[in-house]
Amino acid sequence: MRHIIWDMGGTLVNTYPEVDRCLCEATFGNCDPENLRVVTLATRRSIAHAMDTLVGQYGANRGALESAYEALKERWRHQPAPVMEGALEVMERVSRVGGLNLVATHRDRTSAQHLLSALNLHVDDMVCAPDGIERKPSPAMNLLLAKKHGLDPKEVLCVGDRPIDIAAARDAHMPAALLVRPGTSVTLPDDAPGALVVASLTDLLSLFTPASD
Repeated sequence: MRHIIWDMGGTLVNTYPEVDRCLCEATFGNCDPENLRVVTLATRRSIAHAMDTLVGQYGANRGALESAYEALKERWRHQPAPVMEGALEVMERVSRVGGLNLVATHRDRTSAQHLLSALNLHVDDMVCAPDGIERKPSPAMNLLLAKKHGLDPKEVLCVGDRPIDIAAARDAHMPAALLVRPGTSVTLPDDAPGALVVASLTDLLSLFTPASD
């Protein structure tokens, strides 16, 4: 393996604990463990799905949810969510073997750039679905990055924390790794067919070995 296409929130940056808490507080007025588990399971699919679920099943006010999430993103400009444990080591290893660290995210470009800048994270390129690219599980973002940089799909590992990341990798004919978040469960092969399932990003280090080793 040589290159990585990172998902951003929940994979490269550990955003979901704060997202889950802000949506939980906006819905239930507290972050009791059982309420937080409801939110965590919903955000595992997507934040949009979580909001739909919280409005439809728990009577949350959509405007309150959206306002809470926007306030969180604004706070991240100055107090960013932390880099995911192990991410820096993997990024450095990829660079050392001559590979590219790329990002494919559903986040809007301004928000994504602010988060990367605040964390002093350097990536070689990034595509953002709000720029007009079809969202995952479509492979469009992965394919665009591969074409732009002339990459062999077999040498590109797509890393994400949701089944849609795995589906997008599969349809781009790229290998995939699924990072399992605490508090969620994964049922194979339905959730991540053919993917490497890891509990820590450091589990990926052995996949990136210099040709001379």
